Amino acid sequence: MTVETQKNKLTEYKTIYEGGIGEITEKKSRFIATVRPVETEEDALAFLEEMKKKYWDARHNCYVYSVGTNREFTRCSDDGEPSGTAGRPMLDVILGEEIYNVAVVVTRYFGGVLLGTGGLVRAYSKAVQEGLAASTVILKQKGIVLQITTDYTGIGKIQYIAGERSLPILDSEYTDRVVLKLLVSVQEIGSVENAITEGTNGRAQLKQDGECYYSVIDGEVQTFDH
Repeated sequence: MTVETQKNKLTEYKTIYEGGIGEITEKKSRFIATVRPVETEEDALAFLEEMKKKYWDARHNCYVYSVGTNREFTRCSDDGEPSGTAGRPMLDVILGEEIYNVAVVVTRYFGGVLLGTGGLVRAYSKAVQEGLAASTVILKQKGIVLQITTDYTGIGKIQYIAGERSLPILDSEYTDRVVLKLLVSVQEIGSVENAITEGTNGRAQLKQDGECYYSVIDGEVQTFDH
């Protein structure tokens, strides 16, 4: 992995906002995929226990989880299915979709017909895809809160730049001067600061006032600690 790739993994990544449940049937066997967002390995293990209790009467509860922006904690299990036919194919879907901080349990109720190695791989992969399709997947971006202090002659240009670049305005204060807080992605911060400085002829005071992750969900900006 290159340094640039590592950097990108830290500045933006896909994850689960709300988990979902997807189900498929293959030759009378039911495959139920439950997807859950997780922040720690403890979260993932607690979720696995919850699913094992819920589906205690199932033949198999295969799972995968990947935690951390560098996938520090990534595990998968076939739970009694032939080696390599469940956990690894499930992990391949997660890796292929580039989703982080996620856990998936695929529960199988055996229908009496053997699927064979290839059939199992396809079924577990498809089940995970159905579970993800039933979930809310979001892109989290690392952002910087940019505090801008200006006089009233500069506010129009700043609002124009914010609108042109779709920069969320987190807060605004109008007194004898105007103070705005914009949320800017780390990739754009340099160009935004330059644009504001040039657009206001250097009259605006700029201050980076913290970092957060953010995502646009149903048209609304949501912020996160990580």
